[in-house]
Amino acid sequence: AYIPFMQMDGYVRRHVDFAKVYEGPDFGAAAERLTLVTEDGLSLAAWRVDAKKPRAAVIFTSGIHSPSVTAFFGHAAMLQKAGYSSVLVEMRAHGESEGDLICLGTKEYMDVRAAVRHVQSMDPELPIVAYGLSMGAGAAINAIGETPEIDALVTLSAFSTWPDVFADNMALMGIPRFVCDLEKPFVRLYMGVRYGFDSLRVNPLNEIRKLNGRPALLMHSRGDTQVPFASFEKLAEAAPGARTHVVDGDHHFICDDNFLNPEADEAYANAVLGFLNEHFPPSDG
Repeated sequence: AYIPFMQMDGYVRRHVDFAKVYEGPDFGAAAERLTLVTEDGLSLAAWRVDAKKPRAAVIFTSGIHSPSVTAFFGHAAMLQKAGYSSVLVEMRAHGESEGDLICLGTKEYMDVRAAVRHVQSMDPELPIVAYGLSMGAGAAINAIGETPEIDALVTLSAFSTWPDVFADNMALMGIPRFVCDLEKPFVRLYMGVRYGFDSLRVNPLNEIRKLNGRPALLMHSRGDTQVPFASFEKLAEAAPGARTHVVDGDHHFICDDNFLNPEADEAYANAVLGFLNEHFPPSDG
């Protein structure tokens, strides 16, 4: 019972300050700095990269401790050329955003929703895509489940539930599987104490079942040592209509070596742009 409290408190009760923050112009993407306010009152740092006559707006969220969401400026530049605007959101307790508690996606979906409100204030008719990495992918899934105004989903290395990924990582360390599974109720207990027991219903495995026909692209690597592949299998099973893109090896960022320049990974870029272009064709105007 003590293990989750011992292991997780230092992991989540903190504010993440990034050693490296990127600038949009370095990627050829002129970015406007924004301040978003969540429905529970936190101010978040964000950046907007606009396309002319955009097909959709893509909202990016990043990982639990790294990188800064500004590492997605290369994605924003790629998407801008393809006709998509982007909003990069530094989630609560990260970088220039307020907060001192990382909530494992149980609250961060509200950070995505703050960006949704911003996009709608600029163009109420513009389709919206939630696009996240790791914990940010969990927040993106939770956001689309809780927010009918989001039209599509793209995830990189999402976890199914935090108790799942906690137990799966214990198993990777060689701990017997039955011991790992016995730990899950105590992880849920920790989360209930830390975030409120009502928050436990908001998890990617529950929320992805609420797609209701909205398109999704789920990406994962078979040998991921941060979010083991078992999470992907559970999410894909819960969302049978979702498109998937799987790579071999341990590639938590999917296009690891080219994450800052995703166009250099042809398979990755084709998967992302092919998915978006299929569902958001250019307007006749």
